[in-house]
Amino acid sequence: MIRTEAATKSFDVARVIDTVSLDVAEGEFVAVVGPSGCGKSTLLRLVAGLDTLDAGRIALGGQTVSAPGVHVPPEARGVGVVFQSYALWPHLNVRDNVGFPVEAAGKGRAVARAEALRHLQTVGLDGLADRRPAELSGGQRQRVALARCLAQGARTILMDEPLANLDPHLRAAMEEELSDFHRRTGATVLFITHDQREAFAIADRVAVMAAGRVLQCAAPDEIYRRPASENVARFIGRGAVLEGLRDGAAADLGPLRCPVAGPGADGPVRVLVRPEDVTLAPGAPLRGQVRRALYRGGAWEATVEVPGLGEPLAVTSRDRLADREEVAVAVTGGWALPSLAPGDHPGRQARA
Repeated sequence: MIRTEAATKSFDVARVIDTVSLDVAEGEFVAVVGPSGCGKSTLLRLVAGLDTLDAGRIALGGQTVSAPGVHVPPEARGVGVVFQSYALWPHLNVRDNVGFPVEAAGKGRAVARAEALRHLQTVGLDGLADRRPAELSGGQRQRVALARCLAQGARTILMDEPLANLDPHLRAAMEEELSDFHRRTGATVLFITHDQREAFAIADRVAVMAAGRVLQCAAPDEIYRRPASENVARFIGRGAVLEGLRDGAAADLGPLRCPVAGPGADGPVRVLVRPEDVTLAPGAPLRGQVRRALYRGGAWEATVEVPGLGEPLAVTSRDRLADREEVAVAVTGGWALPSLAPGDHPGRQARA
């Protein structure tokens, strides 16, 4: 449903989108994550038609909508966009907000209201049809915006940081509602967020962006456990990247030797060690000192310095940890990061 081929966009002299190739299959939910300024919102705007390409191609449903000399306007692309602000008409009630695109298409007020109620039932808000947006919670306003996308006939929905303004409790609830919405409607969704936990919770695949490029696009568990580059490994989750020498299925990391998985030949290697690969227990072979410990509710997250390792290990413990505490550490495994040639970007051939 969505295909970008070497999409490129610059503002003044800054290249914001740099030859991005990414496919989103029909009915798929793909989340794009990355640091602020990486280009993820610009990518959404290009797909929506709110910005124009400098080079490359964008196709929706097999039809080219952006290319050199081609720019299909946003209203003719058949996509719905949900922004962070939701962009609802404050003077209209919920029913009329949702029915507006139907009535604007010339189908009449009665038809528009009937269509609006049908789509409000889909998002579970038919009982609030007479309320104004100001009388709704943030999560309810978001569902009104989704219903309006459905009312305009959009089978492709683009979301730009739609949960950013919600409190943590409501955000968690809305993650579940978005997943339910996707299952009920079968819509194709491109979801932009800076929150990787949010992306992992609801997306079929996650695309990691940095400096205008897609570094990797894969299922959430693959992104986390088998990152395609050190940039992805350091951006996603917690962990340490340690230098060592690989010998078959193990690596010598200086003060320790541990099993490793992943591609690559014997010799110098950089190994990603996640908190799940680290065990704290009396009698473990290494000694380290807790640099900083934070309680996250149900578990402690900490970094532990082990003499001889290049950087602290990230650890998680259900037992209380304190700063500068001495602990015994074992590393049970790691992921050998691929060695990429200069200019290689695994996400550029992102879709199977």
